[in-house]
Amino acid sequence: MAEIALVTSSFLPRVGGVEEHVRHVAEQLRARGVDVAIWTVDRGDDVPADLDGIPIRVLPTPMPARSLRAALSFAWRAPRAALRWRRALRADRPAVIHVHCFGPNGAWATEVARFSRLPLVITSHGETFGDADDVFGGSALMRWALRRGIRRAAAVTAVSAFTARDLEERFGLEPGRAAIVMNGVDLDEESAGAPPLPARYFVALGRLVGTKGFDLLVRAFAAADLPEDVHLVIGGDGPERDALLSLAAKRGVADRVHLPGRLGRESVGPTVAGSLALVVPSRTEAFGIVVLEGWRGGVPVIATSHAGPAELVHDGVDGWLADPFDERALAAALERAVRERDEAERIAAAGRARVEEFTWDHVVDGYLAVYDEVAATPPAVGCLGIGDGQTSVRGSDQ
Repeated sequence: MAEIALVTSSFLPRVGGVEEHVRHVAEQLRARGVDVAIWTVDRGDDVPADLDGIPIRVLPTPMPARSLRAALSFAWRAPRAALRWRRALRADRPAVIHVHCFGPNGAWATEVARFSRLPLVITSHGETFGDADDVFGGSALMRWALRRGIRRAAAVTAVSAFTARDLEERFGLEPGRAAIVMNGVDLDEESAGAPPLPARYFVALGRLVGTKGFDLLVRAFAAADLPEDVHLVIGGDGPERDALLSLAAKRGVADRVHLPGRLGRESVGPTVAGSLALVVPSRTEAFGIVVLEGWRGGVPVIATSHAGPAELVHDGVDGWLADPFDERALAAALERAVRERDEAERIAAAGRARVEEFTWDHVVDGYLAVYDEVAATPPAVGCLGIGDGQTSVRGSDQ
C-alpha cells in the first residue's frame, strides 16, 4: 500500500529535471517512513519495475484528438488504459495522488482522483512555459485539462513564484493559492571525474533547446574580451546542437566552444567544480536547478535575470544576474568572473553556504506539510472502491 502515488510525466531511463526531482522525493519520503509508488507515462521505454524497492507503474495516457482516425484510436485505447490505472490504484491504494509536470499524466490522474475520491496535488515545474514544443500554447485540450485539474486539486504547488503566477494568469489558479516548494540538490552525490576539458572554461548545462538560451551565451562569449585560453563548455544534448556549432563558427570561436554531449550525473559535479563559473543563460526558467549545481560546486554562478533564478540569486552577493538578451551585459559578467577573481571567490563561497537551504530534506518537508493538509480528512470510498481511510502521510518516525 502506498500512501503517496507520484504521477510523473517522465521517469527512468530518461533523465532530466522532473525525473531527478521525483526520484529524490520518492527516496526521501521512503526514508521518512512514508510508503510511495511512482506512476509514469508509457513512452515505450524499458522502465525498471522498481527503484530500490519503490514500485514503478508504467501507465498509458491516450488523449483524444479531432481527426476521425485519432478519435477511433482513442476510443479503442482509453478503456484499456483505464483498466491499467485501476489496477495501479488497487495495487498501491494511495491516500494522495501527486502529479509532477502536468501533461497527459495529469489529465488522467485528475479523472482517476475524481472517480476514486482521492485528494489530488498538482506540482508545476514550469511546463506551461518552459516546454520546448510549447504544448500548452498549441493544444487547447491540454489547457482545458490543466484548468480542470487545478479546479479539482486539493492543493497546488509550484517550484517558484514565477511559475505560480503563470498558473494564476493563464490557467485559473486563485492568486496566493499555490504553495512554493522549490527544487533541491544532493550535496553528497558521488562523482567519478570530469571528461577531458580545457584548463580554463565556463560551463553551462541543460538540454540544447531554444528556451535554454545557449545561443545567447555563445554570442556573448564571442563578444567578451577574454583571454584566448578561456573556453566555453555546454554539457547536454538536443535539437539545437548543430545550430550552436554553426553559430560558434560564424562568431569565430569554434575552437573554444565545446559540446561534449550529455554529462552523466557522476561527471556533473567535477565538471562544474573545475569551471571558472557556471552560466545559466535561459530565456525563461521555472526555477533554475542548475544554479544549485553551481553553488554546490563552489563556483560563482552567472544566471539569467528572467523568471525563477532571479528569485534565488542575490545579485552581487551569491551570484551575478544578467539579462541574456543583452549581449554586452552577459559578456561583461563573463569578463568579471575572469578578471575579478577575489570577488568571484567571495560570491562562490556565499553560494556554497546558500545551497544548504536546498537539500531534498527541505523539499520533502514542504510536500509533507501539503500532504498532511489535504489528507486531514479521511478520503471517502469512491466508485472504484479504493479509498483507504488514511488520515496522515507521515511515517512512524515523524
